[in-house]
Amino acid sequence: MSPTMSPISAHAPSSNTQPLRVAHVMAGAATGGAELFFERLCIAQAASGLSVLPIIRREGARAQRMRAGGIAPTELRFGGLADLTTRLRLKQALTSFVPRVTVAWMNRAARFTPQGNWILAGRLGGFYDLSYYRRCDHLIGNTRGLVRWMKEQGWPENRVHYLPNFATDLATTAPVRPDGVPPDAPFILALGRLHKNKAFDVLIRAMRHLPGQWLVICGEGPEREALETLARQEGVADRVLMPGWSTQPGRLIRACSVLVCPSRHEPLGNVVIEGFSATKPVVAAASQGPTELIRSGANGLLAPVEDAQALARQLGAVLEDPALAHKLALAGRADYDQIFATGPVLAAWQQFLSSVEAP
Repeated sequence: MSPTMSPISAHAPSSNTQPLRVAHVMAGAATGGAELFFERLCIAQAASGLSVLPIIRREGARAQRMRAGGIAPTELRFGGLADLTTRLRLKQALTSFVPRVTVAWMNRAARFTPQGNWILAGRLGGFYDLSYYRRCDHLIGNTRGLVRWMKEQGWPENRVHYLPNFATDLATTAPVRPDGVPPDAPFILALGRLHKNKAFDVLIRAMRHLPGQWLVICGEGPEREALETLARQEGVADRVLMPGWSTQPGRLIRACSVLVCPSRHEPLGNVVIEGFSATKPVVAAASQGPTELIRSGANGLLAPVEDAQALARQLGAVLEDPALAHKLALAGRADYDQIFATGPVLAAWQQFLSSVEAP
């Protein structure tokens, strides 16, 4: 079914004398890749001169980080279907702010965000149910694969846009080694929620084929107990550390020998871009996002999804060949500078926000 066309009268592109006004609505979880990028983007856009209104689900730590970054978010409840207060307050906040564009991040925000005298764009970081976005005038995908999929679902080409994520530049971040890894020992680093989609079970099974190597998995989630049990069964528990979430993952990335993304399902793979930023070699399973980011053998290495032995071979190739590791790391950093650094991504967002029109 074709998306509903919105009967709105959107603002014309902002003039050179008035800052462009954009509202971002995020009703996501306390942690997550999309949520963290939302924070970085809002702060960076405000620092670049845009007038930014972040509207977030009540989350003290997120609000504190955003205030520390120089912008004050509006906090709403974003409850269930019967939460009429949030709908009213959200519309009041947007009407008062008068954005040119309002961006609704993911399903819940899209469900709550009303039409009005603004262009409404839904921003997706995965293959979500597009019925949540029926009020949106435009859709944004952070991978070209998502953009292709949106068009296949019936969205017109001129209403679907590719806007990549940027990662923090980790080039000058001081490396910090995790507790428990022997001094000077190389180690493999994985980051993410302990969820079946992340395939950390495949990574743990791969460790059987990497004797003497150390693995650090930073994250938390429902699969912790199962993963700890698997590590014991595979006989690698003494070389697999799972310290929980890290508040400063960039320092660990800068300290690791290779960054790995073994996901079964990964629409983007922010961790891959972070590895590029840190000039670290990256190995990933060939799921949706990593295959878009990595040219295997050029700026990283790919292994088939669900293949523990192949993943171990690619990790071993990097760990055993410093020249290969260096070549991959430099190529990844070059891609970061050209595509995924703050400057080019902010420029792409600026172009979209200033030129997009109501359908």
